Amino acid sequence: MHPAPRSRSKGRKPPLFCRWTSLASALGAFARHRGKVQSLGHILPLHWYVACRLVVEGGFAPDDIRPRPPFALEEIGDGEAILHFDPELGGSGEGIVLGALKAKHMDVLVTSERIGPVLAVSCKGVTGALRNLGNRLEEIIGENTNLHMTYPALVLAHLILVRMDKPPSSHVRRPLARDIRQAWLDLPDEEKCIGERLAPAIRRFVMGLEDLSQRRAVFDQPARCEAALLARIENGDPASQASSSCSLDPVAGRLDDLFASLYQAYDERFTLRSPELARVLRRRHWCAHSPGLRLFGLDYRARVRPEGDRS
Repeated sequence: MHPAPRSRSKGRKPPLFCRWTSLASALGAFARHRGKVQSLGHILPLHWYVACRLVVEGGFAPDDIRPRPPFALEEIGDGEAILHFDPELGGSGEGIVLGALKAKHMDVLVTSERIGPVLAVSCKGVTGALRNLGNRLEEIIGENTNLHMTYPALVLAHLILVRMDKPPSSHVRRPLARDIRQAWLDLPDEEKCIGERLAPAIRRFVMGLEDLSQRRAVFDQPARCEAALLARIENGDPASQASSSCSLDPVAGRLDDLFASLYQAYDERFTLRSPELARVLRRRHWCAHSPGLRLFGLDYRARVRPEGDRS
């Protein structure tokens, strides 16, 4: 079933609809953005990237995701479907989850019609007062607690972009460091921050997130989340953005591993432990010849069933 046609009210700025976005485009938009952050123009492409990836790589139905990705599926049976790409089907807006303390607007949300929200990704961008990272950590703790108290099985991740504005004279590229704390220690003092207190603030932020992103079971502390990742984006160098992310979770070394952790947690909680609902909640495999898999800039593997595997 296709979503209702898009409506555009007179006199109001039309909403931005979800469209196909590569990782390089999403991070480049964040690095180059100079407008007001209230417009969300710096972070919306990342929302779209995550939503599209949950369909193509994750096997979730487009209708179950907000913002709705620009895809349609055609079921062919046995957990397999044909994926079609249609730019006109992209939706706008955020998903809403009724938490224990208040309703929360989620940047990207996967919802099952039968049991409610099952997976959510919160995307945050830090472009200004980097010394206030401690406030961001408090927000994350509150968000985790609010959602997990009502939905303890919800798989929740935080994806955080920090833009570092480099001096115009600096054009030195540094290799990716797997441990983000060591990466910051290895930076020259003049590149650590705009102000001498930034590096310690980021180290404290990283250490706090490492403790928070270790939730593995529904009985774990609600203040924790299933995964978190920090991407340090250097302004003016969008071509190297795809290799500039470092993980805060030892289980997830990079963005690919973060999504793999989310899929694993989802499968364990909603399919392996509930055989009665497995047929409804299991993630789909896409037919290898699906037109929707021929996408420009696809930087991850589509969820295609291996030949001969009918499990």
